[in-house]
Amino acid sequence: MDTTAAASVIELTDVRRHFGVGDRRVQAVDGVTLAIGRGEVVALLGPNGAGKTTTLDMLLGLTDPSSGTVSVLGGRPAAASKSGAIAAVLQTGGLLGDVTVGETVELIASLHGRAALDRVPDVLRRADLVHLAKRKVSKCSGGEQQRVKFALAMVPDPDILVLDEPTAGMDVTGRRHFWDVMRADADAGRTIVFATHYLEEAEQFARRTVVMHRGTIVADAPTAQLRASLGERTVSATLPDFERDALTTRIEAMAGVSGIRLDADRLTVRTADSDAAALALLSAGARDLEIAAPTLETAFTALTED
Repeated sequence: MDTTAAASVIELTDVRRHFGVGDRRVQAVDGVTLAIGRGEVVALLGPNGAGKTTTLDMLLGLTDPSSGTVSVLGGRPAAASKSGAIAAVLQTGGLLGDVTVGETVELIASLHGRAALDRVPDVLRRADLVHLAKRKVSKCSGGEQQRVKFALAMVPDPDILVLDEPTAGMDVTGRRHFWDVMRADADAGRTIVFATHYLEEAEQFARRTVVMHRGTIVADAPTAQLRASLGERTVSATLPDFERDALTTRIEAMAGVSGIRLDADRLTVRTADSDAAALALLSAGARDLEIAAPTLETAFTALTED
């Protein structure tokens, strides 16, 4: 894999993509401008219909923008896909059930030449498929078939890897192994762009998060920064048996408190001043106090709710 430095390996400039005409016209992507550098791990998040999959399709040259430009490694996306410089693990597309896992990987590798065929043993190992090499694809579970797709994407040793729900169907161990491999690849210079509904994956593995809503980008920042952007923490504690209602009312009236919920004897407070809320609760005899930082899910919900 070539690790030569480059300012941006992916560039989208005012990209728009619509489908249909007249009353049936749907604006799937609406003015997206985005640049991604070599070695970045970028999560693309958004609710259903946000334009994520259409954006990924344009990156791969599977569809052209209605207007604007898409550049991959300085050229056309279709050329990068044809050369194997960009590869993908997509939700769509099937596998041949009557051939084995090993035969499937070797078949695709043969299309990319001798160097790709020589990589097959390493690709099977990295995708954790060595023990499944002689198993027919039809006998593989959904998560195992997803790992086969991952292996096929790795065969040409791409500079850029595009992943659409890459760990769907995988168990916890499979997901952990998959992301360990992805993190090592990014450290070696491979650029990874992935769309996922597992927000915890984006929170743990993406160094940068791009949030789309209704075809536009509504946030683009380092994941930790985006997570903390709301500036609020959640404070929860078990209230004492006495004067519970009065304490709840007092906490709710404090400066910085934006939300409060009482479930039996457990009070949860969303506040910009967690120290003050915690002090008030402990001083009143509350126990089992917990303070939680904002989550990516919280930020995602705030950015995409109507």
